[in-house]
Amino acid sequence: MAIKLENIGIAVRDIEAAIAFFTDLGLTVIGRDTVSGEWTDTAVGLDGNHAKIAMLQTPDGHGRLELFEYIHPEAIESNPTRPNDIGMHRVAFSVDDIDKALEVAAKHGCYPLRGVATYADIYKLTYLRGPSGILVMLAEELKKE
Repeated sequence: MAIKLENIGIAVRDIEAAIAFFTDLGLTVIGRDTVSGEWTDTAVGLDGNHAKIAMLQTPDGHGRLELFEYIHPEAIESNPTRPNDIGMHRVAFSVDDIDKALEVAAKHGCYPLRGVATYADIYKLTYLRGPSGILVMLAEELKKE
């Protein structure tokens, strides 16, 4: 059986703010819609499912994020995920300039949880809290082959 990762889905409070954050980092919106009806109820497992959605893609065309802003049922606020919580953890991006990426994130009020670290002289990386509390990892490869 062949398998490939299609996308990562993330429920957000404000889809426009999330789109602005991720497009400023370099992703592109490749589709938007508002979905509802029996097929969404069945697929997602929620009665009365109604959501705004947006599909974003990385510049290399391999990574995709699907963002959801629920209209119905009402979105449920939860505590932001911590790095050591069990379950869906974070979304990670390779960037060619972590300092520039952090400048972009700062324009959206998003800053590293603690700072930027260097892993074995291979990566500079950091976790930051993105829109709707999403944990985002940014990594710049230091040893480029």
